Order: sequence, then C-alpha cells, then structure tokens
Amino acid sequence: MDSQRSDDGKGYLVLVALMGAALVAWWWLPSVSVAPNRIVPGTGFSAGQVAGWPMALLASLPLLLTGWVALRAGQQRLSWLLGLVMLCLVGWPLWLLLATVQLVDPQLPQARVAIGAGMWLTLFLLLLALIELSTRMKLAAWRSWLLFLLPVAVLAACIPVGLDRLALWQEYQGRSDDFITAIGVHLLLVAATVVLSLMIGVGIALFVRRVPAMQRTVFSILNFLQTIPSLALFGLLLGPLAWLASHYAWLESLGVSGIGWAPALLALVAYSLLPMVRNTLVALEGVDEGVIEAARGMGMSRRQILQQVRLPLALPVLIEGIRITTVQAIGLTAVAALIGAGGLGRFIFQGLGQAATDLVLLGALPILIMALVADALLAGMARKLQPGLSPGAGT
Repeated sequence: MDSQRSDDGKGYLVLVALMGAALVAWWWLPSVSVAPNRIVPGTGFSAGQVAGWPMALLASLPLLLTGWVALRAGQQRLSWLLGLVMLCLVGWPLWLLLATVQLVDPQLPQARVAIGAGMWLTLFLLLLALIELSTRMKLAAWRSWLLFLLPVAVLAACIPVGLDRLALWQEYQGRSDDFITAIGVHLLLVAATVVLSLMIGVGIALFVRRVPAMQRTVFSILNFLQTIPSLALFGLLLGPLAWLASHYAWLESLGVSGIGWAPALLALVAYSLLPMVRNTLVALEGVDEGVIEAARGMGMSRRQILQQVRLPLALPVLIEGIRITTVQAIGLTAVAALIGAGGLGRFIFQGLGQAATDLVLLGALPILIMALVADALLAGMARKLQPGLSPGAGT
C-alpha cells in the first residue's frame, strides 16, 4: 500500500512538473508571430503582448489550478485534473483566435499568424499530461481518442471565424490538391513497404528456422543494410535501376527508374526487413513447445502445425513487428521525397529550402499523426490478441 501511494505521488509530481514547464513556456517564450506576408519574417509576441498582461494571467489560471490540484491530488481527484487539462487544451485554439483578432490588420489580406514556440511547447506538455491521466484512469481507447479530438474540433471550428489567417492553414490552402495527393502517395508507399517486408520477412524467418546454420549470415546481412544511411542507399540504387530500366522495356513501362518510387520502395523494404524478420523469428520460437507436442500427438503435419497452431499463437508478437516496421516506414518515406518518390516529405524539403517553417510543419505534422495512429491501432490489436486477455483489456 505504501509503495502504491509512493508511485501515485510520483505520478502527480510529474503532472506538477508538466504544468510548471507549461507556465514557463507560456510566460517566457513567444506565443505567436505575425508577418505582413509570407516572405517577411514574423515578429514574435509574448502572451502578455497578445492581449495584455491581465488577459494572459487569466489564460494561465487553468495551468496554475491544474498544478495546484495535482499537488493535493488523490485517486478521487483524477477527474478534476482531467477536466482542467481538457480546459487548457480547448483554450489553446481559442487563444490563437484571440491573437489573430488582436494582432492581424484586416487591411492586410496577406498577413498571417504563426504559432510560436511557447504555444507549441505548451501544447506538447498538455498532451503529455493528458496521456498520463488517461493511463492512470484506465480510460477506454475510444474515450482517449475523443479527448484528443476535442481540441482539434475546436481548432477546426475557429478557422472560419478568424483562424483562416493562421500561416499553417494558408500553406495548406495554397497546396490543398497536392497535399491530398501527397498523403495518398505516402500511405501507398508505406502500405507497399509493410506488405512486401511482411511477405519476405516471414519467408526469411521460416528459412532460418529450418536452416539454423544460416541464421548468423542472414542477420549479418540485414544488420549491414540497417547501417547504410538512407540517402547513401538511394544513391547506390540509382545506377542499377537506371540500367535495368534502359535495358528492359517492361520495367520502364512500370515506371522503374533511378529515381522515383522504385528505389524508394526497395530501400524502405531493405530497412524494414531486420525488425520484421527478428520479431517473426522471436514470435515463432516463443510458442510453447508443449502445445506443439500436443498438436503433433493429434497427428497434425508440420504445415498444419505452422498454419493452425504456431502462427495464430505467434500473432501478437508478429503484430508488434508490423507495428515497428510501419512506424519506421512512415518516417523514412519522408526522406524518399529527395529522389522524386513524392509523399509528404516533399513539403518538408520545400519548406527547408524556402526557410518556411509552416510549410515544413504541413509535411511533418501529418507524418507524426500517421505514426501515432498506426502505433496505437497496432499496439491495441496486439494487446487484444494476447492469450488470456478479455475482449475489453488494454482499451
């Protein structure tokens, strides 16, 4: 009991520290920056400069109150803490709207508001607090997602009434068609990578189980592929693929060349094989031998044991390998934009070349969201498939 109280105290101190850091970010870092157009660098404004110090103090009261309640919190006060954190998250887009109304001259149609470091850091810390509270309260997965989506809905509702001057939104408006296409290309490359690496990885894992002497050699090759920097691997593939496309018309007709989707997909699959093979092998080897012996005693063949016993029991660990591969592929696909593969990475590199932070964010934020959603969905699936768990466990 004392140990549990000690752990609870440490957890609440984490919340206090998060709120303290959020207050520091709120008061000491720029809240927003305002620029008359896309070319001119923006001018930073602190929270007090946005709407006056009394309003900034009033806006920071939920952060102060959350930290104060966390200092005195017990299990029965978790709902209060969750409500306060949600109040802060809902107030985040409302403060952006207030900043836009206060600072943007309506006579300047090209003027824009960019989210400052203080606002970004405050949002990050509040989301960490929300994750901490959701875990402590053991909320169902769908409830946690609703909590995360609530501030997004408020942000979307604020766009028509003033937040259309938000620089990130204006970058999207100027590239909306390309943005949708880039998301589709990004997802397609990730899906193809995961499917191919799963097929090849399972095949390799089955092979090294059958021929244990080859295990060290296979893993040495896969480890070597992981050590090659992504840009270097793209460069190494450029020559061979260009040669193949020039000598085989059917490859060229498929769009295979030294740049584009082909080298990107090959490189992504090469990077994905190590976690996929390793997790598949661990999953297959981790099945209880007693269960396998019982299956043999029932007269099952080797193929039947694999398909009906070993693979179903190994599925939770196998999904963990798919989760790791998927999240890794989502991030690495951004780099593939450098060789003309498309995807959201194109906005990131365009933004870096133009020193346009919001254009970088237009590419980076969807990648982050994709990775978080894929991680949560596949981790939840793996938990549900764990033997002995009830259908509602892990939600």
